[in-house]
This record gives sequence, structure tokens and C-alpha cells, in this order.
Amino acid sequence: MASPDPNPKTSADGSSTFVDRPLAHQFWWVGTLAAIVVLSFGLKLLSTGLNELVGDRVEQLFRFATNPALGLLVGVTTTALVQSSSAVSSIVVGLVATGMPVMTAIPIIMGANIGTTITNTLLSLGQIGDRDRFERSFAAATVHDCFNLLCVAIFLPLEISTHFLTRLSAVCADHVQSWGLVFDNPVGLELLTAPLVKTTVILTQYLPPILHGSVWLGLGIATVLLSIAALAKTLTLAIEQVGRGRLFGAIGAHPLLAMLTGTGITAIVQSSSTTTSLMIPLAASRAWELETIYPFTLGANIGTCTTAFLAATAVTGSTHLAALQIALAHLLHNTLGILAIYGIPQLRSLPLRGARWLARSADNPWAIAAYILGIFFLIPGLAITASLL
Repeated sequence: MASPDPNPKTSADGSSTFVDRPLAHQFWWVGTLAAIVVLSFGLKLLSTGLNELVGDRVEQLFRFATNPALGLLVGVTTTALVQSSSAVSSIVVGLVATGMPVMTAIPIIMGANIGTTITNTLLSLGQIGDRDRFERSFAAATVHDCFNLLCVAIFLPLEISTHFLTRLSAVCADHVQSWGLVFDNPVGLELLTAPLVKTTVILTQYLPPILHGSVWLGLGIATVLLSIAALAKTLTLAIEQVGRGRLFGAIGAHPLLAMLTGTGITAIVQSSSTTTSLMIPLAASRAWELETIYPFTLGANIGTCTTAFLAATAVTGSTHLAALQIALAHLLHNTLGILAIYGIPQLRSLPLRGARWLARSADNPWAIAAYILGIFFLIPGLAITASLL
């Protein structure tokens, strides 16, 4: 008897039929719900560990990041190392819930926007054997870099001088709260995560007391990272059910559709790196031009903000409003950046020009290495080290 076809059937638009999907594809939502619970658990554990380590001295712990430029560099380097702005933004929400001022957290969020672009920049190196393909891939990857760098160059000085993001996000958080759009304990996450945290505390009680806070903090960070990765995996299955061909067919139709598609896909898969990385092979094969990929990546910037809101729902009590505020600050920064840069024709072309200028170094591997190491690691690392001396 012939063995069944292991590959699902596909329709003319590139989407797979639901009935032929593996069981994991059909029940992706189970993994998604589990990942959300684990994310909430990780944030609670992170907060518990941090409180155990520093207690009332939390302000001293974050004093090194009160310099906005330093906070920005912390965000860049941390995100480049873990390759997930979603994970870093979730951790920042947890830190704000523990006591970090929103004003201190905003530059870190800005830095996370820059650090996340390293993933597709590294992915473009896979085309390095073919100069033309690599040049197109590198431009498609670095247009995201150039936009986020320009966005920070505009908004960080404004935030430092006027604290407009801090103030605007506070007003928005108050309105959202007053409209009843956010609840103190949505979907009963507190009921699910509290026993998990208590069990972890009991299991680690035999460790030396001096290690308790460090172990809980480490477990919390690791759990957040794993849950974000799990969300990206399970929700990517949802994308595959709809069909990538159908989704990406909207990208070339109109810049606004491309932007909305990038937003939607990233909100679903909880990873802007995953979304924008899908464009690299399309750019290499000339399937999409840089002008088409550009608005799609901007949509990914907005879509990635959903993770911070998801993390904020896990925060209860008196710090819930602050957690909501930093999530709104993330959304406002990315949305206003698109309105200011993409909405003004004179500024709109700057990221395109910057990406093409960087791509012209495709025949010089040393220049590429210097760019990647310098922007994401060397310059931030040296600045952070110098500030701690």
C-alpha cells in the first residue's frame, strides 16, 4: 500500500488545505495559550527575584541606566545578544513593574528597536557568495537598521529635552484605564501563575539564601526568552494555515497594504526579526524591490509592540498602570516614527539611501564586519564599560 504524502496539498495561492495539515498546525492555539501562561510566569519570577536581590534599593540598581544614551546602548547590546526585541521589551515591562521609572525604560526600548535588526542583517550574509544577490539582501536588511537609527536620532533628543513620550504615554495609559480596556487580572493569569511561582520558591528553598534572588531572576529571564520563542513558533503555524503566498501577495499592491501586512504578521508571530527575515530571500531573488520591502519592515516595527502589551497584562497591583505606560510608549515611539519619517517625503528616502550606501560595501567583508560589530556590540560595549569605571 502506498505511503501517504507527507507534504500537505497546496492550493493555487500557495496556502495549504487545513484537512491535510499536521495535528500541530491545527492545534497551534493550545501552544499559544501555554506560551502566554509561561510568559506571565516568567515575568512574575523575574519580579520576585529582583525584589529579593535589591529590595528597596531598586533605584540604585538602575542608576547606571538613568543616562538616556547609556540606556539606549544597553537596549541595543542586550537585544543584539538575545536576538529578540520582544523578549527584551517583556523584561523591561517586568522591570518597570518592579520599580524602574518609565522615563529610564524608554531609551532601553528605543535601543531594543535597533538591536533587533541584527537578525536579518546576519541572515543576509548567507548570500555573500553572490555579490549581486548579497547587495540586494544587505540593503533589504539594513533599511530596517537605517530607519530605526534615524528614528532614535529624532526622538531620543526630544524625549531627553521634553519627556514627551513619558508624558504622552502617561496620558494614554490613564485614558485606556478609564475606558476599561485593560483589566487588573485579565483571563485569570494570576490564578494560573501564582501556584507556579510558589512551587518554584519552595523547590529552591534548600539553596543558600544568598542565591535565592539570583536563581529566581535567572529562571525568570530564561523563561521569558523561551516563551517568546515558543510564541513565535506556534503562531507561525497560524500564518502557514492562511498561506504565505496569500499574505505576501498584498505586499506589492500598495505601501499601506505592505505596512499593514507587516504589522499583522509580526503581531501574530510575536517577532519582528522573523517577519523581516522573510524578506531577505525575496530581495535576493528580485521578487520584491527595496521600495516595497521598506514599508513592510515599518509595519513589523508596530506589530512587535504587541508583546509589551501582552507582558503588561501579566502585571497586577499598583504597578499595572506603569507597565501599561511603557507598552504604550513603545507603540507611540514606533508609530510616531513612521508618521514623521515615512510621512515626510524628504525624510522617507533617507533610510533607502543609507541602506543602498551600506550595500555598496558588499565586496568588502571587512567593512561589513566592522559595521555589524561596531553598531551592535563594540561601540555600545565600550560606552557601557567606560560608564561603569
